[in-house]
Formats: sequence, structure tokens, C-alpha cells
Amino acid sequence: MFPNPALASILMEGNNLWWIVGGIAVLGILIFLVFILNVVSIWIQAWLTRADVGLLDLATMRFRKVNPSTIVTNKIALVKAGMSEIKTAQLESHYLAGGRVLNVCRAMIAAKSAKIELDWGTCAAIDLAGRDIIDAVHTSVNPKVIDCPNPESGKRTIDAVAMDGIQLRARARVTVRTNISQLVGGATEETIIARVGEGIVSAIGSSPTHADVLANPDKISKAVLARALDAGTAYEILSIDIADIDVGENIGSRLQADQAEADSKRFKAEAEKRRAMAVALEQENKAKIQENQALVVLAEAEVPKAIADSFRSGNLGIMDHYRMRNIESDTGMRNSIGGEGTGGKST
Repeated sequence: MFPNPALASILMEGNNLWWIVGGIAVLGILIFLVFILNVVSIWIQAWLTRADVGLLDLATMRFRKVNPSTIVTNKIALVKAGMSEIKTAQLESHYLAGGRVLNVCRAMIAAKSAKIELDWGTCAAIDLAGRDIIDAVHTSVNPKVIDCPNPESGKRTIDAVAMDGIQLRARARVTVRTNISQLVGGATEETIIARVGEGIVSAIGSSPTHADVLANPDKISKAVLARALDAGTAYEILSIDIADIDVGENIGSRLQADQAEADSKRFKAEAEKRRAMAVALEQENKAKIQENQALVVLAEAEVPKAIADSFRSGNLGIMDHYRMRNIESDTGMRNSIGGEGTGGKST
């Protein structure tokens, strides 16, 4: 028993503190041992397979936010495949750049097995570009077939018209393999499909008759292949095969019928225009006749005025006027008799 209770309390608190510090120290030592054992086990695995991964590199990978197991496993696979020239730093760099180290290493191993020229830099660049490098290598070994047009686009055939106006509907199958050297920045399958479709339309359109195309569909394939449609793309075209070709509509006849109908409408419009012009001209002539008749009436109205002026000036006597009226009456009577007697028109 401590004679001083305060001193006893202090000693008790000191003992508790030592227990806490000791527990923390033991826990830290355990964590460090687990970390060391994990690193050592990975290092021993790399050392046994001659993967050339240093113990210090493994210990610091965690601090660089790199998964040591991923790096070592893939480095061992590369060494076993005979590619020991690829350094650990290259794998770490690709991992930190967000690349898929496993895919790149598998692609490198597959390319070496297939004797395809592929270096680490190109392979890593393709992976960082978002392309599936494993699929690209497999396609280089086993070419794939692309349907033209793509059924997913909703279009089933490529429609073209021969020079005789007959429509042909074709489907093609394009066999391609990956051109790894142009995979980064190269055009994709959509470009291949579009170019092949354009080539088929051009080949059919330049054929004199649709019968020539039906008799020799291989001419289309040869014409399209001769245009080097794979330039600038990520693929190399091996062959273009016409899978199916059908006869469609007679586009030439339909266009001629549409043209004839359009010409008929145009001629009718021109005829209606000429008729309207004739009617307008007739109305103008009638107006001119009315105008001339009005002028005649005005001229006839001047005759009595002239006769009155002649009376006033003494140039015309009353007897002269009387004889003139008798002559007019006699002439009118003769005209009336002549018209009734002959049945003709009086003049």
C-alpha cells in the first residue's frame, strides 16, 4: 500500500500509458513484418524466375501506388516468353499511365508466338489509345470478316444502278486483318464499310448493263480491290466477296416516265400561256376596234359641222345640198333593191 494516494494514482496512470505505447509498437511491428514478408515472398518469386526485380523496387512500389503483384506476375510471363529486354520500369510507367499491363503483356507474348513484329512502345501506345490490343493481335493472326453493309445500321443491301437503268442490290463480305503499324490513328471498320460500299456503287454504275454484273460479279471485287481502299486504315483488306446480288427496280424507265410527265406538265403550261396570250391579244384587238369606231363616230360628227360652215361661207348652196341628199337617198334605195333582188349582201 502506498502511503500517498496521489502518488499511487500517478504511478497507475504511467503504467497504463506504457501498456498503450507497447500495444501500438507491437501492432506496428506486426504490420511491418506482414509487409516485409509480402514483399520478400514476391521478390523470392521474381528471383527464382530471374525476372530481375529488385527488393528495394518492390518495397517502394507501394509508395508509388503500383501493385507489385501485377508488375512481377507480368514481368515473369515476359521473361518466360523470352522477352527479358522489357524492363520493370516500362511496366510501372504503363501502369501509372492508366494502361492495362496484363493486356499489353499478353499481346506481346501472342505477337512473339505468331512472329509478328511488335515492340513494347507501339503496343503500349495502342493500349493507351483505347484499342483492344489483344483483339488486334488475334485479328492479325486470324483475319475476320466484315459484312458490308453493316446489318446493325438497318440497311441490308448496297443499291446501285447500271448504265441500262436497272437497279442492283448487292451484299459483300470483306476479309481483313489488323495492320498493327497503323492501328494508332488509323480508320476503323466503319471507314472500310463506307469505302467498299462506295466502290461497289461505282463499279456497278460503270457497267454497261446489269446482265454483265450478274454474269461476272467478280469484276466488282477486282475493281474495288484495285482502288486500295485500306489506305490510312487500321486494317489490310485481303479479299472482297460478293455474297449476294439481286435485281431491283427499273430506275431508268421510272426516271423516263417521271421526265415525260414533267415534260407534259411543262408543255401544258406553255400551251396555257399561249392561250392566255391569245385571249389577251383578242381583248386588246376588240378594244382597238371600239376605239376606232369611236373615232369614226367622231369623224362623222364633224360632217354636219363642215356642211354648216360651208353654208355660212357660201361655198355650198341650198340646191347643192338638196341634190346631195337626193343622191344619197337614191343610192340607199338602189342598194336596198339590189340586196333583196339578188339575195346578196348590200354594199
